[in-house]
Amino acid sequence: MVKEDKFAFRFDCGATWLNFLATQGRTFSAAPVERLPTPGRLAEWLERCELSPVRAPDERELRQARELRETLRALALATVAEQPPPPDAVAGLAAFLAGHDDPVRLALDGRLRREPPATTAHALARIARQAVDQLTGSDRLALKSCPEDDCRGVFSDPPGRRRWCPSPACASRGRVRALRARRSAAE
Repeated sequence: MVKEDKFAFRFDCGATWLNFLATQGRTFSAAPVERLPTPGRLAEWLERCELSPVRAPDERELRQARELRETLRALALATVAEQPPPPDAVAGLAAFLAGHDDPVRLALDGRLRREPPATTAHALARIARQAVDQLTGSDRLALKSCPEDDCRGVFSDPPGRRRWCPSPACASRGRVRALRARRSAAE
């Protein structure tokens, strides 16, 4: 059995903004896993998402990224639960987006590309806009949240067949718990 690296970035949640939420694992546990502990790790994650800004992120931008991530998490969980979104999260996201206009400028470099974001904030604005598009459109109906209490990771499941987030650990723990419950009920 291969042991999962809990600090490895996740790129299997169905959209860049959902993968951004997964930069913190086991969010609701006593020991959350922070996958963006430094500006360098944020730069690495942005590069892997083809969102590298012209200038590398600094500590302030790392704090801004984490704050945006948690704002988006609150909105995503409310959407999945079909609950009204937290007003402070809506206001925070609206204020962030209002302060970071990032016009679309296309470039051709072997394939159609968008010009790199000028700053980390512009890269984050692209992620936030993707989240807004999904959270406010019919694609929101494909969003699910992992039932593991310590995870509650949000992921896209258009066919509606997944029960747990893409993390093998959550599915394994859930299956073991379900098996134990069935065995207890059979006794």
